[in-house]
Amino acid sequence: MIPRYSRKQMADIWSPETRFKIWFEIEAHAADRMAEMGTIPKEAAAKIWEKGRGAQFDVARIDEIEAVTKHDVIAFLTHLSEIVGPEARFVHQGMTSSDVLDTCFNIQLTRAADLLIADINELLAALKKRALEHKYSVCIGRSHGIHAEPVTFGLKMAFAYAEFMRARERLMIARKDVATCAISGAVGTFANIDPSVEEHVAAKLGLSVEPVSTQVIPRDRHAMFFAVLGVVASSIERLATEIRHLQRTEVLEVEEYFSPGQKGSSAMPHKRNPVLTENLTGLARLVRSAVTPAMENVALWHERDISHSSVERGIGPDATVHLDFALKRLAGVIDKLLVYPENMQKNLDRLGGLIHSQRILLALTQKGMSREDSYSAVQRNAMPVWRGEGNFLDLLKADKEVSAVMKPSELEALFDLGYHTKHVDTIFNRVFV
Repeated sequence: MIPRYSRKQMADIWSPETRFKIWFEIEAHAADRMAEMGTIPKEAAAKIWEKGRGAQFDVARIDEIEAVTKHDVIAFLTHLSEIVGPEARFVHQGMTSSDVLDTCFNIQLTRAADLLIADINELLAALKKRALEHKYSVCIGRSHGIHAEPVTFGLKMAFAYAEFMRARERLMIARKDVATCAISGAVGTFANIDPSVEEHVAAKLGLSVEPVSTQVIPRDRHAMFFAVLGVVASSIERLATEIRHLQRTEVLEVEEYFSPGQKGSSAMPHKRNPVLTENLTGLARLVRSAVTPAMENVALWHERDISHSSVERGIGPDATVHLDFALKRLAGVIDKLLVYPENMQKNLDRLGGLIHSQRILLALTQKGMSREDSYSAVQRNAMPVWRGEGNFLDLLKADKEVSAVMKPSELEALFDLGYHTKHVDTIFNRVFV
């Protein structure tokens, strides 16, 4: 995790202090159930909670022990015994390291998902506000980067809103999928621990019981989780790329907010660059880089190996921290985005009316011309305009074949921008239900 791209609330989920606190809670809840069953003394379970609940686990001390043991869970349990005392011998009865590690990892991922869902809610609010604000701000739609037909900037925002609604739904599903608990012991058979211990711990920590866990929680769950993060990141990049294109000098239909005192270039004082959305594009790449390793973690040897462990120690914090930062940044970009309707109109007018070519084509077919002849008539008048030679409407009026079937007033009526916005309400009603 790079502090530059980290927000405290998300970064704290992945801190050693948080991890050891969760480990303790898993062990203590398990001890409670074992005490209820008579497997360990009730006094021991009470002492474990009494000594450990408010303890400040010494990260440096745990690291010192691990340097000798070469085992992180054993190092933690050794330090816990220093805090709890003799009753610590009843901790971890019948459990294996993966019971603690996997359950903890899933708790961290669910907490991260909760923050990400809240981030998306904030982004959705910003998108909805701007969509409604610019519902009828007409701008040119582009295909292949080339002027096509009119749309509205509000529709662009509505498109993004619908996309991030899907992102939220996917995250909620991914959260549910990964929110499982495994306390099943070595190779997952419950040979040395009762299944009710797992049920108790899961209930206390807000998780579901993993139906069958071998010695690890199945990694297809995690592959699903990180795949969803990757898709959300791609949606961020799609919107960021749109804004970057629209901010180009030759377009300048929107622009990132440029704050007082902000500098765009160390060499050129005039520059106002789309640095935030460029940054979002890069962060999206980082988040997606976690997807393939998460997929490859699914195939572990037999009941357990640790080839997944080093991967998850990296991608868990990095992907969630980067996505959290990116979603928050994108919400800010949208909320403060500068929108220039006058430039949108200039761009609409750049091709001398060619953006209405399809409507002319269709009108000619309605007047009795074949589609092939209509297309040829429209195209032969469009190409000079494309080269900067004349005005499309004037050329159509002067075309003998076109004027034979259409009056000048009929042609003029076909150049109405309002024609392209007549179903905006229908689309908005579908999106903003």
